[in-house]
Amino acid sequence: MNNIPVTDSTISGDYLSVLLREHYGFSSNTKCNIFRTGINHSYIVTTPEQKYVLRIYSFQWRTALEISEEIRLLNQLKEHNISVSYPILNLHNEYILELQAPEGLRYGVLFSFAEGRKVREFSVDTGYNIGKLMAQLHQVTQNLSLQRITYNADSLVLLAYDHAKVHFSETNEEMQFINQAVKVIEKEFSILKPETLRKGVVHLDIWYDNMHIKNESEMTIFDFDFCGNGWLLHDIAYFIMQMYHHEADKKLYNTKKAAFFSGYESITSISEEEKKLLPFSGLSIWIFYLGVQSQRFDNWSNLFLSENFLKRFMGMAKDWLKFNGIEIKVDNKK
Repeated sequence: MNNIPVTDSTISGDYLSVLLREHYGFSSNTKCNIFRTGINHSYIVTTPEQKYVLRIYSFQWRTALEISEEIRLLNQLKEHNISVSYPILNLHNEYILELQAPEGLRYGVLFSFAEGRKVREFSVDTGYNIGKLMAQLHQVTQNLSLQRITYNADSLVLLAYDHAKVHFSETNEEMQFINQAVKVIEKEFSILKPETLRKGVVHLDIWYDNMHIKNESEMTIFDFDFCGNGWLLHDIAYFIMQMYHHEADKKLYNTKKAAFFSGYESITSISEEEKKLLPFSGLSIWIFYLGVQSQRFDNWSNLFLSENFLKRFMGMAKDWLKFNGIEIKVDNKK
């Protein structure tokens, strides 16, 4: 009987344990256990000495070049003492493992383990220090470029809308809102002079779920899977938008946001032009991740992606805009 083709597989932790012993010289009692399946698969690797995180990239999700560029960025950040989870060289002086999975060639990278834990509702002091860390990261990535995606109106919202159209009708109320939001974002992104906006490499997914906090002043950022080229303000916008959604007390949110900005600007300044664009940047990234959810329906988002989810998801975006005094009107006239 011929092998049955598959679109996605979960590789055995026991198999990966053996592979890691061969490639990294780990001891025979090294353990590799699945931590999370999703856009990529993550495993916790435990040796007698320390922990690591093994990321197995999904089939045809990232090219070897894109992964190499992510690694180059992380090594550059590590060299500048920026607190990030960084890649680990194996015995062959290589970072990328190649795995012949049932669906085809997949790649794996071993990363250092970020000490601490995820903290959804962090303190004001922690917000200040997250701002400092992000600014220090941006000092390294400003004017840097990667051979990866460039984030702009086309790649953030136009492409996302096309992906979403596969699953939702264009007559859907939320899709009509997104269609109008695309036009607004294109306009807002175009009216400011490019020289007034800092550009370089962005993480694009900095929020509490992608950092571990050890105490109020020690934190580590990880998961640079979406790193690419763009305005540095995108990282700021997405972080404060996510913080807005996770802090129910909006008065406290404003205090935390002020502390975050204070920490950031203790390292480097944020121009008034950048600040004006933050609400629209946050919206664009929100729509971008709807596009990712739509794109990865077969092996991730089918558990939750629905019209009810779309209404709730975009309702959060509308609430963010309302908080910032912005209204995007949809013309329902035929």
